[in-house]
Amino acid sequence: MLNRDREAEMPMPDRAAPEGRLADNIAYFARTLRRAGLKLGPAATLDAIAAVKAAGIGSRDDFYWTLHCVLVTRREDDAVFDEAFRLFWRSRELIEKMIAMFSPKAPPRDVAPDKKRAGESRVADALFEGAKRRETEQTRPEIEIDASLTVSEAEVLRAKDFAQMSAAEIETAKRAIADLRLPADFVRTRRFTPDPRGVRIDPRRMMQASLRTGGALILPKYRSRREVHPPLVVIADISGSMSQYTRIFLHFLHALTEQRRHVHAFLFGTRLTNVTRQMRHRDPDDALDECAGAVKDWSGGTRIAEALHGFNLRWSRRVLTQGAVVLLITDGLERDSIVELEAEMERLHKSCRRLIWLNPLLRFDGFSARARGVRAMLPHVDEFRSVHSLAAMTDLCSALSGTGGPSTDPRRWIDAADAAMAA
Repeated sequence: MLNRDREAEMPMPDRAAPEGRLADNIAYFARTLRRAGLKLGPAATLDAIAAVKAAGIGSRDDFYWTLHCVLVTRREDDAVFDEAFRLFWRSRELIEKMIAMFSPKAPPRDVAPDKKRAGESRVADALFEGAKRRETEQTRPEIEIDASLTVSEAEVLRAKDFAQMSAAEIETAKRAIADLRLPADFVRTRRFTPDPRGVRIDPRRMMQASLRTGGALILPKYRSRREVHPPLVVIADISGSMSQYTRIFLHFLHALTEQRRHVHAFLFGTRLTNVTRQMRHRDPDDALDECAGAVKDWSGGTRIAEALHGFNLRWSRRVLTQGAVVLLITDGLERDSIVELEAEMERLHKSCRRLIWLNPLLRFDGFSARARGVRAMLPHVDEFRSVHSLAAMTDLCSALSGTGGPSTDPRRWIDAADAAMAA
């Protein structure tokens, strides 16, 4: 919706000048929306131009809703369209933004920066994509480098720890996570679906098909068990030592939520928070902002046993159905009762089909399962993996798809720790 406080005058083309640049501007505006993620084609651009010519331009609201009714076909695109319209068709504010971007003076410290609107980053990148590319081509010198014996930047980024990445590398990693080949795991349900290559006879469909011939011809129909994606439940630690890794993993979870139906997300520090609804926003930046607003203890302390107790008591029977897979993301450094932690881990393990523990501490070569919390949790997990890099996330996708990967049996960590302590 367009706020009343933003109904400032904007330069509108004259109705008496049909040969102006209105059509070109609308075409460029549609191209900007397409780069920002809206599904638009040439036909939508032509329809928008025709709609504006037919309706005319009486006010800013009329022009806004004329373009909106043609170019926006999904509810989740409202925020992106609103931000693109505000930036594109309000030249005075756009000039002020450009002056602020190139100004060497820092803003006053007592003035807090405005919070970015949903979709603002995507629209700004789409709007200035051509200018940035031309500026880069003009200012960057042409240098020839022999890279025959060097490691590519992509390979270095895949193995680099998230905690050691710069802001630009984090943005590149987020785009790489969105392009990951998501797990293609399926489980068979008790329900059947029509299948011409099935091995079971489907008598109901046979009888229905025979009615077309008055029962004179009964042809065999077959069916097979229906295969669906199992529910995926993520329980992630957002304490101070884990917040950086959890924030990056939420981008992977957001991409997975767009492809699958039954994906549930829970965050915990000192308390458990269900953020499944927040993760369903189409815009990933908006989804993470909603999660940060819903969680009251981000980057605080951690109580793993209490969080797992709350999940087992309130949510286990609701979400752990149809062979659910649980991803537990935490470092395992528990300070409360270890006996309670072991009991809650055992109950969680028995409630799901597969429990995978993702621990960023595995990035260290000298990691050993000597901490009491780690030793209490390891006997009750099926796999023990790292989550500190893009390569680790790729291995996780392969493991969820059942295509194998490096050995992640948790028992070897317990045996290695026992041998080290005995020595």
